[in-house]
Amino acid sequence: MPPGTFSLRSVLRLLQCGALFAAITVLLGVLVAQVPEGLRTRAEQGDALSQAVLGGKYYLGDGVPQDYAEAVKWYRLTAEQGDAGAQWNLGMTYDLGQGVPQDYARAHKWFNLAASRASAEENKEGASVRDQVAGKMTPAQIGEAQRLAREWKSKTWEELKGQRR
Repeated sequence: MPPGTFSLRSVLRLLQCGALFAAITVLLGVLVAQVPEGLRTRAEQGDALSQAVLGGKYYLGDGVPQDYAEAVKWYRLTAEQGDAGAQWNLGMTYDLGQGVPQDYARAHKWFNLAASRASAEENKEGASVRDQVAGKMTPAQIGEAQRLAREWKSKTWEELKGQRR
């Protein structure tokens, strides 16, 4: 497969993830629709699920104006808490340049982190997408992406150790 192209399997996986997100949104929709400010409040207080749902709402324009930059803000907060789904979403936004400048090194970083936290099957899919992004990059950019992922893991690990004290 030529570098920078997506396999049918990867596209189907993205659709599955989108369908899963839509199902979760529908399940939470009643609560979210009834208390949108409550959702924002919980998200602002650091609740990862609320942040992820709010990010998805802004990404899709579901009940709020579509705003990729606002979606990235909420995805980033969730991703920084180690949520693999939000890390995947950030990878996509950087790969596509939605809400952020297109940056393959950062896309690679987030896909790499998401793959490292996923189940075996999801890991395989995440690694496949990460590798497809790598096909668009120079070796120096790949090295930078790997450095960013290592630094993120080290920083996060130190923060977690500090919280346990």
